[in-house]
Amino acid sequence: MGAITAETTISWTDSRGYSHEGLLVTRRKGFDVIACAICGFRHALPLPDPTELEEAYRESYYSEEKPTFVAHAGEDQEWAALSFRDRLESFERILPRERRRLLDIGCGPGFFLKTAKERGWRVKGLEPSRQAAAHARGLGLDVEEDFFNARTAAVLGHFDAVHLNNVLEHVPNPLELIGLARDMLTPGGMLCLNVPNDFTPFQAGARTALSLAEWWVAPPHHLNYFDFESLSHLVTAAGFSVVERMTSFPMEMFLLMGLDYTKDSALGRSCHNQRKRFDLALDNAGFREARRSFYRALAQAGLGREALVIAVKK
Repeated sequence: MGAITAETTISWTDSRGYSHEGLLVTRRKGFDVIACAICGFRHALPLPDPTELEEAYRESYYSEEKPTFVAHAGEDQEWAALSFRDRLESFERILPRERRRLLDIGCGPGFFLKTAKERGWRVKGLEPSRQAAAHARGLGLDVEEDFFNARTAAVLGHFDAVHLNNVLEHVPNPLELIGLARDMLTPGGMLCLNVPNDFTPFQAGARTALSLAEWWVAPPHHLNYFDFESLSHLVTAAGFSVVERMTSFPMEMFLLMGLDYTKDSALGRSCHNQRKRFDLALDNAGFREARRSFYRALAQAGLGREALVIAVKK
């Protein structure tokens, strides 16, 4: 591959006939990542074959790519429930009390649905991974093992809220997915999207300070790379009004302080536990709103590890 310059532009047409064109941002594992002017966000090229991608997520993603994910998710439940409650309370402030039908697309091991069910929501989950779907059903949840597409959307019914946590970065056509979700929402229904917040100043600063490669670029599993601006644009283009932005603790701060967890999984887990302690300490001390205000302020500045957008169907 040739060197990347400010003038390097990539044009490509995928297998479904969609065109992509934009400046080359980086190259990783045989993929080009471009700032696509047509899609409105950064994404990898070439896009993988959908059939091969589905097989990977159905059978091997949790067993090979993330073998410790379910176990760590269980260990993190007290901490994760903080952000789960934040999202659900945002839904509940806007939706009438009688509107409590929730679909979680890509529900993973089911912990968000479990939190929602305990708050009185009528919940449904959809999860392609055999291992994760089995774990979610083991929690007593209504979860189908399948992919979200036009076929499944047509039979799932209608919902007052749709939740997609760490899903859009994996799919070849995020706008199509959001459009299907919109069609399933009742009038004025809520959509919550949470994705990694990538190519941030904190990431760029840490990369320079520690002479790192772009560790967050991980094709073929992460195909799309959003920030708050591009995610909000995508949601607005799909017929929603954004009502809230939120984020989580910026893990890159540990890198900026000299703790290079990108090459040390044990150190990475230790840093993760530190951010858990930060959030839980504030919440347990009665400063829940201070924690939320802190993360809303970070989100307004485009910072934080995740980009979370809550939107209302127009």
